[in-house]
Amino acid sequence: MGVRPTPPYHVEERGMSPPQCLPPPPEPWFSWLVPLIFLANIAMFVLSMYINDCPAKMSPEKCLFYEYLGRFSFQPFKENPLLGPSAATLKGLGALERDLVVKKNETWRLLSCMWFHAGAIHLAANMMSLLFIGIRLEQEFGFLRIGILYLLSGFGGSLMSALTFTGQKLAISVGASGALFGLLGAMLSELITNWSLYTNKCVALVSLVLIICLNLAIGFLPHVDNSAHMGGFLFGFLLGFILLFRPQYGYVSRKYIPAGYEVKHKKPKYKCYQHLFWVVSLVLLLLGYIVGLIKLFKGEKIEQKHIGIFIHV
Repeated sequence: MGVRPTPPYHVEERGMSPPQCLPPPPEPWFSWLVPLIFLANIAMFVLSMYINDCPAKMSPEKCLFYEYLGRFSFQPFKENPLLGPSAATLKGLGALERDLVVKKNETWRLLSCMWFHAGAIHLAANMMSLLFIGIRLEQEFGFLRIGILYLLSGFGGSLMSALTFTGQKLAISVGASGALFGLLGAMLSELITNWSLYTNKCVALVSLVLIICLNLAIGFLPHVDNSAHMGGFLFGFLLGFILLFRPQYGYVSRKYIPAGYEVKHKKPKYKCYQHLFWVVSLVLLLLGYIVGLIKLFKGEKIEQKHIGIFIHV
């Protein structure tokens, strides 16, 4: 998103050494966490299909692709059009169901549900988004910040999903979409808080907003838990201001630095608005988690008429 600015003059042409206050851009991080998350999601889907064992629970002829997949064949299309296991299997493994969290104190489902998917189509869509968005962010900000962002955004999405009243009893929700929307939200706040570091600012902003709007629009399709999407996006947006802010000095491209020249790093400078965003976002984030959990365990709900039509997987 955008290009880091290079010096306004050519060092070799002016016969000058590069300014000491402008260090070279940081080396990109090696991305290993996002591929690991990708493999973990694949493994959890394979596990869910193994435990589901469709042919053992109904006539094998009714299971999709039984001839090729055997025990790993999918539930009938009418039951699960996303090509995956039954709702009962997902529920047993850790899908999010409001009553189990509130009445049986199975709070762990707020985190476990993000590692399971309703079907192969659901999994493929989420994993392509994860690789496309996550690897770039991890290369730029490192595994620790992106790992925290992914988990806390996913938790926030699950919390919003559990608070949302759909009118459907025993509705369950699974998938990494809340965490992925958290990454999108963080990309937007990162662009805002690091605005001065970007060239082509308007192009970067418009492109990102279009991507976000397209993904949010998909959330209004049937069987999609858009409340988890919205929750993940909002929590990720706040987390981006906290985790992804950068010191506000420019960088000199390495090709402009003479061989053997030792760059003296200037103390990082942060803008006042970055500190303001950080404090406000931290306060709102903590309030969101605390108030959300209190409302959830009090049995309170957010009804559809207040936030739109949200349908769970």
